[in-house]
Amino acid sequence: MKLYTRSGDDGTTQLFAGGRVPKTHLRVAACGTLDELNAQLGLARSLGARNEDCLAQLQSLLLRIGADLAMPLQARSDHITRIDAAVVDWLETEIDRLDDELPPLTVFILPGGTPPAAALHVARTVCRRAERLVVALQAGEDVGPQLLPCLNRLSDLLFALARHENHLAGQDDDPWLP
Repeated sequence: MKLYTRSGDDGTTQLFAGGRVPKTHLRVAACGTLDELNAQLGLARSLGARNEDCLAQLQSLLLRIGADLAMPLQARSDHITRIDAAVVDWLETEIDRLDDELPPLTVFILPGGTPPAAALHVARTVCRRAERLVVALQAGEDVGPQLLPCLNRLSDLLFALARHENHLAGQDDDPWLP
């Protein structure tokens, strides 16, 4: 299979359920932002992030989220499983697991620390952008009912992962001092 199809040369792309939309469509923008987030997690892994298994699972999950998002809600597919409440529950379990190992958060902190933690803080902000795009998309089109809770928890998990990376490296959170 070739890497290029030339079908997008007119500025459109095809959704999983068929039909073409402009590459500026909010659904495409949100999917592209999820791809950017996935690459950011790959960067964190390449920088030596200690939560390798969790990050690999999140990269796989991001492909599932993107597939769900690329398929309009009314469409059906034998190949794509919609994001469900069990995914949100898993994200919450991971947040709680990490949070149990961290000192209590009593102040706002500045993003940064070790290179893997800093990359995870950037990933968190990319996740929040994807969430905002899905909110905007949802204003005009139906999306999976668990996509927004999933993205909301995912950004929380990325914050916990960034703090955990610093904690494991013996680096304290950098408090914001207004």
